[in-house]
Formats: sequence, structure tokens, C-alpha cells
Amino acid sequence: MRTHVHLTTQDLTKGYEAGPVVDGISLKVSAGQRLGVIGENGRGKTTLLRLLAGDLVPDQGTVTRHGSLSLVRQEMPFHESETVGDLLSEALRESRQALSELDSAAEPFDERRYEKALAHAEDIEAWDAERRADIALKALDADHARGTLLAHLSVGQRYRVRLACLLAERADVLLLDEPTNHLDAGALTFLTDRLEQHHGVVVLVSHDRTLLDEVCTQLLDLDPAPDGEVHLHGGGYRAFKDAKRAERQRWEQRFAQEEAEHDELTDKVERAQSRLKDAWRPPKGAFKHKRGTRAANKMRNVARRLEELDDQRVGAPPPPLRFTPPELEASGDLLHATPLEVPGRLSLTEPISLSAGEKLLITGPNGAGKSTLLNVLAGRLKPATGTVHHVGRVALLAQESCFENEDATAAELCSRVEEIGLLTGKDLARPVGRLSTGQRRRLELAILLSTGPHVLLLDEPTNHLSIALVDELTEALHQTKAAVAVATHDRQMRTDFGGWRSVTLNSPSRSHETSVASEVGPLLSTGRCAR
Repeated sequence: MRTHVHLTTQDLTKGYEAGPVVDGISLKVSAGQRLGVIGENGRGKTTLLRLLAGDLVPDQGTVTRHGSLSLVRQEMPFHESETVGDLLSEALRESRQALSELDSAAEPFDERRYEKALAHAEDIEAWDAERRADIALKALDADHARGTLLAHLSVGQRYRVRLACLLAERADVLLLDEPTNHLDAGALTFLTDRLEQHHGVVVLVSHDRTLLDEVCTQLLDLDPAPDGEVHLHGGGYRAFKDAKRAERQRWEQRFAQEEAEHDELTDKVERAQSRLKDAWRPPKGAFKHKRGTRAANKMRNVARRLEELDDQRVGAPPPPLRFTPPELEASGDLLHATPLEVPGRLSLTEPISLSAGEKLLITGPNGAGKSTLLNVLAGRLKPATGTVHHVGRVALLAQESCFENEDATAAELCSRVEEIGLLTGKDLARPVGRLSTGQRRRLELAILLSTGPHVLLLDEPTNHLSIALVDELTEALHQTKAAVAVATHDRQMRTDFGGWRSVTLNSPSRSHETSVASEVGPLLSTGRCAR
């Protein structure tokens, strides 16, 4: 354990045109701690990671880092000429330089320089770096030829290569933004093990409820709280979820009680003021001055209590986004596929049929052809052998969002996105290019559902979505009358869909590594939904 490693923030704040996203966060994460960052899409989780990494400059506050740092982003830009070997070389650069410096200090021998180089090489475990990289690449199914162009790999393949390289670096501070996207069961087990064994600091943003439960020592909740602050929670995600639900109930009850008391006190003050000003006079006889004073004192006491209440009142709990999918009407047989073959990418040996309300879970390791199968079923990719016949509208949610017009607003692309409960009013007028990755995913889901599909094909639907929305989507898929086929590695979702009919694919030859997206084109050809 490297006890000197830690990550500290003080009053960290960052905002954009719509207002603050990260607002006054102070925390300290020390070696051996693994912090999970959770919250609705658009709450600033990715912004916080970028601030911690130094990618963004805060509007105010400070970030202090002790130790080397690596950031695994949700999105992965790359150059057309960049290869797998380029990513690997960058990941191993420090270890290779440390060993080179050690060799240089040994001949001719320079004792002081050699001792310094040796201490650094031992500190970063430089001799083991190549082996770590090989292990990580194999474990994440990312062991491609070093000369393979990243442009020739699918999105998931590129992500796994990058994640393997960054895990091999073994930086002191590891920041991960949705690291489980594109990982199968074996890769998830490897990632979980590596994070649990990490010697330094881990800060991760994830929708994977199982990963949060198994890995995190604390959770940072960025969703609103009664006191307006962000809070750290110990224990796993399931315990947090129960505590959060109870907190919300207490908040709503307190707000309702204080609202009622405020209205009652306001009414009392107004009635007392009216009596004193307009109509009330003490009766003739003894104690009339005392009676007038008593009434005025009573009004002042009520007004003082009203002022105290106003100072202590909690704000109204913000209405949460409630996913309200449209009713999807369907009946009869909707889809039938014979055994299908796409050379090097898919070998479906059994037919698939889906009727209204039927649900299908597609399983298999990375590279088995799950995405290829969904693209074939959607009619976006033609198989070499086999046929697909469907009745009615078929809609496919691909693994990654794709919009032709980044300048169009969410409201322009889908007028029903707020009605469906996937974006708030303030986000409807923002250009798509300025939405967070999770908000773009929400918009894509809204466009898909607004077309009223009879058959829903979902490829890793949990990617980039908040945990709350994943729970709501799971429930909606159970209840919809449409036919549904889902491919997912999300362990909790697979458990939730355990009663569905399933088909398991086995990996074909890996000789063809071309991205499915490069052959079938962008998901949203029009970029608009039905209105």
C-alpha cells in the first residue's frame, strides 16, 4: 500500500451556460479507498472525473493529487492511423523509460543515479509491465495484432484495448468513467479483481450495480439532498438505494409539513394584522390597554415563528425524472429468422421467432456476434445465408449513440422526450453536441420509443444510462406488449431477465475484426422521431 497516495478536493466548482454542474465538492480519497460516483445523467459525474484528472480547470476550488494518474473516459477519440501497438507503447512508455534509465546508470556506473533509477523502477514495477499488459489484453479479449488499426476495430474492441493498456500502467490514481461498457462476464471478473487489488486510489462512475456493490468502499451521491450538499455513503449500492429511498420520503414529508405550517402561520399573521389595523378595538372598562398589548404580542410571536420557519425550511424536493414509455401495441407473430451466417462474425444455428409480448435474452462472450445478430434482425445487415422476416416496425438501439446533426436541439429531434420522462425542460433547448453522453443516450431511447415499434432490439441498453433509469427500463421491458430482444453483459439486468427465453452464441473465427457500425452505417439516418 502506498500511503502517500491520495486525491483531495476543496470547494470544487465548475459550471456551464446552464449553471453549476459540480458545486462546492470537498472530499479526500486515500490509498486503498475506492469511491463510486453516482447520480442521474447530467449531474456532473464525467465533469467531476475530468476535474480530478486536470482535464478541466475549475471555476473555483482546488484539486490536489499525490501519485501518478490515469483516466479512462467514456468516449475514445483516436487518429485514423493509430494502431493497437501505439496505445500499448504509450501505456508502457514510463516503464520502458525507467528500465532504459537504469541501464544507462549501470554503464558507466553512477551510484547515485543508479539508486534513484532503481527506486523508481521498483516503485512502478517496471519489469512486470509487459507481462501485465499481455495478461490484461487477453483477459479483456483485446489481444489483437499490434499493427491493427483502431479504425478497423469495433467501438467495444477499441474500448477494451484502451482499458487493458491503462490497467497495465498501474497508475496510483485510477479514474474510470463507465468502465464496464463493452465487457463480457470474464472481462468483468478480471476488472473487478484488478480494482479490488489496486494499491492506490480508485474513483469510478458506473451504472453497474454489481460492480458498485463488490468494489466500492464509499459512494458519492451527486443527486439533490435536503441540505443542498453532496454526501458520502458507506456500504454498497443496495444499502445506499434503501437509504436514499427513505431519505426522499422524509424530505417529502418534512416539506409538506413545513408548507402546511407556513400557510397556517401566514394566515394567522394576516388575520391578526387585519384586526389590529381595521376593526379590532378593546372593550370599554378595565384592562383595555392590557388586552391590546396581548393581541399585538401574539401577532409578533406568530410572525417571529414564521420568520424562524422560513430560515429553516427545506427546499422542495425536485421532481425526479420518471421514465414513462408510451404504450407499444403489438399482436401476432412479429419476427422470424432462420439459421443465419455472417462469415467470421455470426453463426446462428437455430431459428428465432418472436410474437407480441415475447422476450428474448441474447447471451455469449464478446465477439460471439450478438451485435451482428441484432443488426441482421433489424434488417440493417444482410447475412450470407439465412433469412429474416418481420411484420410491423422494428427498432434497434445500438451500443453507442449517433446523431447526424449535432447542432439540432433535443426538442427538435424528438418532441416527446420530456413526455417520456427522459430529459428535463432545460435540456430540451440544448444542442445535442452539448448534452452529456448519458443525456444523448436518453434522447436516442426517446426517439426509438416514439416511433411506436412492434419489435424492440436493444444492444447493451444500460450503456451510459443512470442506475435509476436502468431500473425503470427493466420494469418497462418486462411489461411492454412489444416483442423484445436484449443483448447485455450487465449482471443485474441479466439476473432480472433470468426468466426470459434465451439464445447463446459461440464465438466464430476472429479473422474478421471490422466494426459492425462501419458496415451498417449510422443508427439514426434521419435524426428525428415520429411526432
